[in-house]
Amino acid sequence: MSKDPLHPVKPANQRGAARLAAVQALYQMDIGGTGVLEVVAEYEQHRLGQELDGDTYLKADPSWFRSIVSGVVRDQQKIDPLVRASLQEGWPLSRLDSTLRAILRAGTFEVLERKDVPIPVIVTEYVEIAQAFFDGEEPKIVNAVLDRIAKQIRAEKK
Repeated sequence: MSKDPLHPVKPANQRGAARLAAVQALYQMDIGGTGVLEVVAEYEQHRLGQELDGDTYLKADPSWFRSIVSGVVRDQQKIDPLVRASLQEGWPLSRLDSTLRAILRAGTFEVLERKDVPIPVIVTEYVEIAQAFFDGEEPKIVNAVLDRIAKQIRAEKK
């Protein structure tokens, strides 16, 4: 991350960093059973744009991060059935890797709620996050599932 005033971190990059942090926070909540307020506070105070255990976290848009994490928690009863219906037949959500589940939930939340962000941007961002965590088929799964959900949502709006 550059602290050079001539090359500031662009807002889009801060959104991307917020998406990545949101996926990490959702994963942490899923694995550890941590509550949303506790996780959001931890990330905002100790992770976003900070150095922790030798890792430097990118400067992230805190309101974008907060909206994804709290939105996924708030809308999980709406999000999970959409994700489940978009997976291959016979694949329960519980069978997915926790990180992949967090990516799909966050991406689905944005498809549903962030009408101001083009669908291809959302899908690309979450596919890139999947590529950061996985070498296998997972990025393709993210692409296919979010694309199916986006087409279904758009079809319902017509």
